[in-house]
Amino acid sequence: NRLHAVDVTSSSFRLVWPKLLSQETDYYTLEYAPRGDLGKKRTQQVSGVHTTLLLSNLAPETTYEVALIPESNVHYFPPQITRVTTLAEEISPAQVLISESGPRSFHVSWAPTLDSVISYQILYGPLPGNSVKLLEVDGKHNSTVVDKLTPNTTYLVTVTAVYKSGKEKSLSAKACTQEGESSS
Repeated sequence: NRLHAVDVTSSSFRLVWPKLLSQETDYYTLEYAPRGDLGKKRTQQVSGVHTTLLLSNLAPETTYEVALIPESNVHYFPPQITRVTTLAEEISPAQVLISESGPRSFHVSWAPTLDSVISYQILYGPLPGNSVKLLEVDGKHNSTVVDKLTPNTTYLVTVTAVYKSGKEKSLSAKACTQEGESSS
């Protein structure tokens, strides 16, 4: 039972270790750095009562060397060392699907939905043309209906994910409305 990581994401992981220290004055020194770039080493002191710690603001797809050094006045404990590789950064939207197309509406859905996305902006307008409308959807949702459209028209639909970091990622798809019944 030794130092290991759980809940690994693209930017964080949680370290868990066995309870080694018992004295109130004891503490751990935690050192971590991207492998091969030890100049970026970060050091943190952790109270001896802790057996877990969340490390965040890490780089995606990076292997970190982690050393937990128990600092005790009573016993010597060897440093606990582990290596953790963060996941690749997921990007949303990775796909945009158009379905349930009618004369005046269609359904737009996208994937994946990520915790790091605050909202999605759906821009749509007829092709060719430059009259564009905007629909904003909460980041927890992965679909919406676009309506009040013109029958038998091709629309360009762009879904933009707005990340908490302020970054944006967009993906477009074309949608065609069905021919409507002629209403005189």
